[in-house]
Amino acid sequence: MPAYRSPSRRLKRSRRALLAAGALGSAAALVLTATGPAAAAPPDPDEPVRPGQAWMGAGTRIEQGPSSSVPGGVTPMDTSGVQGVDVSHWQGAINWGSVKAAGIDFAYMKATEGTSFKDSRFSANYTGSYNAGLIRGAYHFARPDVSNGATQAGYFASNGGGWSKDGKTLPGVLDIEHNPYGAMCYGLSTTQMRTWINDFYNTYKARTTRDVVIYTTASWWNTCTGSWTGMSAKSPLWVAHWGTSSPNIPAGFPTWTIWQYTATGRVSGVSGDVDRNKFNGSPARLQALADNTA
Repeated sequence: MPAYRSPSRRLKRSRRALLAAGALGSAAALVLTATGPAAAAPPDPDEPVRPGQAWMGAGTRIEQGPSSSVPGGVTPMDTSGVQGVDVSHWQGAINWGSVKAAGIDFAYMKATEGTSFKDSRFSANYTGSYNAGLIRGAYHFARPDVSNGATQAGYFASNGGGWSKDGKTLPGVLDIEHNPYGAMCYGLSTTQMRTWINDFYNTYKARTTRDVVIYTTASWWNTCTGSWTGMSAKSPLWVAHWGTSSPNIPAGFPTWTIWQYTATGRVSGVSGDVDRNKFNGSPARLQALADNTA
């Protein structure tokens, strides 16, 4: 037979439980408040990336490892010449005036992913960087496992990836890298991947008149396209290779146009780590790329 507990004892226990729950709730609220700004950081390497939440380098991190970048700095990588950043919602609110004053000349920001995801910070980043005087452009995180390339190119072009000859808009980027959600090559054969990329290119070209820039790594490209040389004469290359003084180039491409040399750079105006990039040329050549006179 259960022991008898008086109503007063039960009431006291209930009050203690409520107080404890309240204390825990307050502590949780404090934790959430304290970690709010840090929530802009991408998931740790051992945490899953949710669909729609990938960023430029999410797959590169799997391939090259976070240790290939120097936390909190970019030494000994090349920070000379024409410098840029790439961002997404993970960077949170950005002071683009401070970014420009820090010597950054260009920026790319995530616009879309797959066929249904739009980056929540794209509009703010696209407008803010333009108003601060940077030359900027948009990128699409490819999902060859969810639709064909033509469909995704159309989605990108309609949702931030367009181009206008205003002197401040760079051609769009096809971000195609190690799959952060599953199989490295998204379940496609090398032949299927070549078709996917070519369809994306052709549709984007028809929609915008521009050759899409391809962001990738030598390892992913050589593995998943079978060292395909078919894009080398059509698309500028944005190569990702962290923590080295000279990047490895995917098969077929003569050189790089942009090099993402670290994922843990720092720039005034951006809270925490940010991808740092170098343009392979002078400011005049960057302007020519924007103007489509390169």
